[in-house]
Amino acid sequence: MIIVIDGPSGAGKSTLAKKLAKELGIAYFDTGAMYRSVCWYLMEKKVSLSDAKQIKESLKNFTFELRKEVGEFRFFVNNKDVSNLIRASEIDKNVSQVAAYPFIRESLVHLQEEFSQTEGGAIFEGRDMGTVVFPNAELKFFLVADPKVRAMRRYEQLKELYPNATYDLKEIEKSIIKRDEYDSNRTCSPLKKAQDAHLIDASDRSINAILQIMRTFVEEQRA
Repeated sequence: MIIVIDGPSGAGKSTLAKKLAKELGIAYFDTGAMYRSVCWYLMEKKVSLSDAKQIKESLKNFTFELRKEVGEFRFFVNNKDVSNLIRASEIDKNVSQVAAYPFIRESLVHLQEEFSQTEGGAIFEGRDMGTVVFPNAELKFFLVADPKVRAMRRYEQLKELYPNATYDLKEIEKSIIKRDEYDSNRTCSPLKKAQDAHLIDASDRSINAILQIMRTFVEEQRA
């Protein structure tokens, strides 16, 4: 079974995908981390994110790898663990620009399709999983949440990852809204709910409450 969870940044996709995958005993893939990894690599190499030619040239030396360590996947770029590095606020601000390049999306979609062959099924979370990458997925969810709620979640995540840094909650909210607009209006694979996806508003629901909703749909699908 292929299950996809799409939605904007901070809606809770990663947390829910991880928990649901663990309960079902199947693999989980954070496709957004792939784009974040590309973004981190380009920024680390000081490549202009508006120069497609320079990006293509630089990516000739880019390698991405998923490794399962202590029960969860870690993300490696050219053999370096970037799992925490790709969650930095600078990546948040720039990853949408990187993800909008069709040649980058095409390359990563091929990887995602390979991962979908995992025995037992898998859960993929992202922005275009149900519309572009896996339009025939057995089960699709689309998570939404109020920008203020998402900004607070992002703020708490950043404080946990980088406790010594300072963050402006209002700026995080502005960044989230800006990214929503960019992702929803880009020409290539925009953020969009698939017609057959189950819409869940995560603004006022706990993780456990949403998990219960998802479990119900999974049980119905399996039946």
